[in-house]
Amino acid sequence: MSPTFAVAFGGGGARGLAHIHAIEALDELGIRPVAIAGSSIGAIMGAGMAAGMRGAEIHDYARSVLGSRAEVAARMWRSRPGTIAEAMQGGIRVGQFNIERILKAFLPEAIPATFEELKVPLKVTATDYFGHKLAVFTQGDLQSALAASAAIPAVFRPVTRDGRVLIDGGIYNPVPFDLVARDADIVIAIDVVGAPSDVERKHPTTIDLMYGATQLMMQSITANKLRQHPPAILIRPAVSKYRVLDFLKIETLMADTVEIKDELKRAVEKAVEVHGANAGEKAV
Repeated sequence: MSPTFAVAFGGGGARGLAHIHAIEALDELGIRPVAIAGSSIGAIMGAGMAAGMRGAEIHDYARSVLGSRAEVAARMWRSRPGTIAEAMQGGIRVGQFNIERILKAFLPEAIPATFEELKVPLKVTATDYFGHKLAVFTQGDLQSALAASAAIPAVFRPVTRDGRVLIDGGIYNPVPFDLVARDADIVIAIDVVGAPSDVERKHPTTIDLMYGATQLMMQSITANKLRQHPPAILIRPAVSKYRVLDFLKIETLMADTVEIKDELKRAVEKAVEVHGANAGEKAV
């Protein structure tokens, strides 16, 4: 009997575009996961896969939107507040965009409104800011859950849902492989957090330092989880030189990370062999 698979897509902003390669690799292997978990950009990519989109479809869609500055500008314009009252809701917040409106303008139509319409069970993380804990969404409104998971502090305003103020899911759980650990025989984790890099930035700005410090914190959280219950497969694309909002660099980022497709395929082949050997030993 073939083993079952679950996939956890980590957070990392634009670095999460590399998740597309992993989805394409699984498609080419004919693997359809029985469970998916995602944080931040990983939740969005996971939602696309859970909705039934193939990696090639996600790749084409992302390229068609992010590959054009004019298209990105048009969609950002479409996501602007409809009224002055809406813009002032919650007070004036310089530099904080409404992530719910932005996602509505950028998400593909294939991603449904609710979790219940997905073809594969999905777990979306967010951070309950005042509750000081992880929030995990598995049902109800999907769009607000994705927005909450992707609400990067200082860039996007928090999302309020069920009376809770929610921010970026990667803060508490950067790569949520633990959420699907019991859902499948083989768990695949894709970590796109990256690390502060001096390749292009010898003198980091205040913004660079803020994001870099967050990366280090996320790395620490993930390292601790890996010591406790590591997934069968962990893939880490080379994304450190990209900033969290480098979405317009989609072509170079995808080219720099394409090798993870073969890396994941080899890892899956090995994990299947190990699973088969373990199953044989138990049967004896």
